[in-house]
Amino acid sequence: MPPTKITLDREHRRVVLAAMVGTTIEWYDFFIYAISTGLVFATQFFGGAGKNALLVSFATIGISFFFRPLGAIVAGHLGDRVGRRAMLIFTLLLMGVSTALMGLVPSSDAIGAAAPILLVLLRIMQGLSAGGEWGGAALLAVEHAPADRRGLYGAFPQIGVPIGLLLANGVLAATAAITGPDRFLDWGWRIPFLLSVVLIVFGMYIRTRVTESPVFEEVKKTRTQSSVPLVPLFKHHWTLVIVGALLFAANNAVGYMATGGYIQSYAVKTLHLDRTTVLAAVMISAVGWLVSTMLGGWLADRHGRLPIYRIGFVVQLAWMFPFFALVNTANLALIILALVLFTIGLGFTYGPQPALYAEMYPTRVRYSGAAISYAIGAILGGAFAPTIAEALQTRTGTVYAVGVYLAIVTLIGLIATFLVKDRPGTPFTEAPTPKPLAEDRP
Repeated sequence: MPPTKITLDREHRRVVLAAMVGTTIEWYDFFIYAISTGLVFATQFFGGAGKNALLVSFATIGISFFFRPLGAIVAGHLGDRVGRRAMLIFTLLLMGVSTALMGLVPSSDAIGAAAPILLVLLRIMQGLSAGGEWGGAALLAVEHAPADRRGLYGAFPQIGVPIGLLLANGVLAATAAITGPDRFLDWGWRIPFLLSVVLIVFGMYIRTRVTESPVFEEVKKTRTQSSVPLVPLFKHHWTLVIVGALLFAANNAVGYMATGGYIQSYAVKTLHLDRTTVLAAVMISAVGWLVSTMLGGWLADRHGRLPIYRIGFVVQLAWMFPFFALVNTANLALIILALVLFTIGLGFTYGPQPALYAEMYPTRVRYSGAAISYAIGAILGGAFAPTIAEALQTRTGTVYAVGVYLAIVTLIGLIATFLVKDRPGTPFTEAPTPKPLAEDRP
């Protein structure tokens, strides 16, 4: 019987709150950097306001993505060995410390080349944290869920991303409005980074109160954990890792147009719109992304994970070029409309993700499999999406070249949905077959 309403008991509320709050704080920290690359760092750390400085600044977003697999491997190994909860506490702390320290790094005018080097090193620490965070948060929520509510429960840590985006843009917009353009570029941008300390204390309090995943506890009790989860993962499930990475890459590349700072930078520096106004527009779109993500997770419990994915990718394809046409009008209302409608496809390809990934892998390698698929997909999709977009726009002179690039990536994701089985409600005590091909029926 498909679920008809959202009801959570006390323990489940605590679990989804811990997953959502922690993910929100993690991605607030991550987005603060991503948004600041186009608005601040090119000037303060990478040599000026020219195109080359902007490209280098955007490239630092991508560098951290190459360290996500390492974070996923370490957190996945320990998460499959010692538990999901401990890893969530560690990754949250690592992200918070990295972000707060960024707010203390002097500009290149003060300490020269050491400034961008320190900034990039801290960004790498963020990448390590992000690589391990998602898998633990998603699995904690899904493994606590009733079998017919995994899509819904899994959507809660997912909405931490648009909430983090909303929070990051909101704090930056408020800081920019209060300090003014000159003081914002001089020192005001540091305030959102330093505020991470307060958020981390709150997040740690929430996460230390949650119980371990019951599915993992059962595996631990029967002593069926894998001593080295990566070995059986890549020996028996490597095709799932690849397909999972392609699915996320298509969502991530498109999502990073808004979250990675490209649209903000394009609107401010090419269309000459007010910085605070643009950040407010992205905040509104983040609300749309939140709603569509929850709706995507809920619908995935009623109709399956993959049908909702396919609808999302088709919407992304259909809206790709109208999106850029509306952004090019430089009309704020139309830009908001473009961004909000853009988030429908994003939500439908993001909300069902935790449930789909969790049901793809057996428990003893689930954290490793989900985290590594996610991390590789982030490299293929979001790592250099803003940099590629900036380079394409500069080389061709038109933002529609970016639309072509994103349409190709989305099409690859759509094809990938036909290479994996939908297993809604599959028992977590049973290991699904490692072969992902849709025609490989049990």
